[in-house]
Amino acid sequence: MTNNIISKIIEELLGEYRNKNIGDQEFIERIKGLYFEDIGFAKVDHHRMLRRDFPEVIFGINKTPEQTLEIAKRILKYSTILLVTRTDLKTYELLKKGLKGIDLHFDSGMIYTKPEVPEEELKEGVTVICAGTSDCHIADEAAITCSLMKNKVKRIYDVGIAGMHRLLNYKDDLTRSNVIIAVAGMEGALPGVVSAMVDCPVIGVPTSIGYGASFKGLSPLLTMLNSCSPGVVVVNIDNGFGAGYTAGMINRSINKI
Repeated sequence: MTNNIISKIIEELLGEYRNKNIGDQEFIERIKGLYFEDIGFAKVDHHRMLRRDFPEVIFGINKTPEQTLEIAKRILKYSTILLVTRTDLKTYELLKKGLKGIDLHFDSGMIYTKPEVPEEELKEGVTVICAGTSDCHIADEAAITCSLMKNKVKRIYDVGIAGMHRLLNYKDDLTRSNVIIAVAGMEGALPGVVSAMVDCPVIGVPTSIGYGASFKGLSPLLTMLNSCSPGVVVVNIDNGFGAGYTAGMINRSINKI
C-alpha cells in the first residue's frame, strides 16, 4: 500500500513538472517536502501519508483559523483527505472560502473532506455504539474518523445499560463486527457488557457526560480500565478521534488477511 502511495505522489509531481506547471526549483522543494514541510508555526508531516495511508490530522484547539487554513492547504498538496478535529464554525467559514469539497460536522466540531471512495469499496466491520444521546458527539467523532479511513461504519446510538433490551436488540450487528467502539459516560459500564457478548476487540471511550461524582469522565474511565471482561482497551476521556483511528487500523489489517 505504501509503495503505491509513494508512486502515485511522485508520478503526480513528475506530471506537473513535465507539463511545466512547476519549475525545477519547486520540483526539488516538493520532493524535499515529502518528509515534512516547515511553515514556521508548524511542521507539516507529509511523510505520515506514506507511513500510514492517512495524512496528519489537525487538532483545532488553540489554533487560529488562519493557521488551520495554512496547514490544511499544505496537507491537501499530497492528500485528498483533510480532517480537522475540535474546531468551530468560524474556522469552517474561512476554510470553505479557500478549499473545495469540505464539510463541517457541527456537533463533533470536525471539518473534513467528503470521502471519494465508492460505497461498495468501503471495508465493513466497524460498529460505533454509544450509551446515551448526550454521548453522540463523541461517537460521531469516532465514526467520521473511521469512515475517512475507508471503512463502512455502523452506528448504534442510545443503547446504554439502563435499558439493556435496547442493546440486545442489536446483538446480531455486534457479533458481525470486527471491532466495536463503545462510547459511554455516567458509570461507563457499556464496553464491558458489550465485550462479554462478542468475540472482537472493544474500544472503550469514556466521556465527560455525567453527574458530579462522574468527575468529568474520570469515573467511567476507571470503570473501563477495571473491566473484568477481556478484550476491552480504553482511550482517553472524550477521545473519539483516537478510538476511530485505532478501529480503522484494526479493520484495515483484518481486511488484508
